[in-house]
Amino acid sequence: MVSEIFDNNAICFCIGPICQIDKMFPLFLSMRKDFFIDKITNSIDDARSGRSFETEILPVTAKDLKKILKKNGWQFNWRKEFELKERKLYKLVLKEHSAIEGLISYQIEENYIEMHLIETAPHNFGASKKFVGVPANLVAYACKTSFDLDFDGYVAFTSKTKLIKHYIDTLGAELIFRNRMIISGKAAKKLVNSYYKDYFSGK
Repeated sequence: MVSEIFDNNAICFCIGPICQIDKMFPLFLSMRKDFFIDKITNSIDDARSGRSFETEILPVTAKDLKKILKKNGWQFNWRKEFELKERKLYKLVLKEHSAIEGLISYQIEENYIEMHLIETAPHNFGASKKFVGVPANLVAYACKTSFDLDFDGYVAFTSKTKLIKHYIDTLGAELIFRNRMIISGKAAKKLVNSYYKDYFSGK
């Protein structure tokens, strides 16, 4: 499992709509583990049979916090994340089921979405995982949210150095500074199309 990282650096850069010229632009870096893209699917797939299941993404509730605990195999303190009012927490579930398959925390910034945390449910991690495609599904949701807000799919996140190439290869992400990465434009649209087939119809 990838170790945790923490960085307090603030930088400025100009790329696409994410541009700050007159002031330092803080790129929020949080103490977190990196996520691994196991597969790009149309939803999420059974790891053994390959069968695809429809999913939906819903807001995390206070009731959910009683289940997403470290003692139950979750790695992050999601209650602490939930209490940060500027962050949006969502859960990935199978349609008509309540079991959480994965979680995402993101923040709406000026002209882009900042992904703080993505975590796959404990039963979807490792060699005996139940479903594949969970992390990419959550990233696609972040990209879709960016398009919903007219941010052209711009999503930013911080990567461990050894996973930079992995995110370039799997998500079409771009390295912009040190280990700061973005997904945008065509790459974001391709990812959204994988999970939301009709999203761009008529747009």
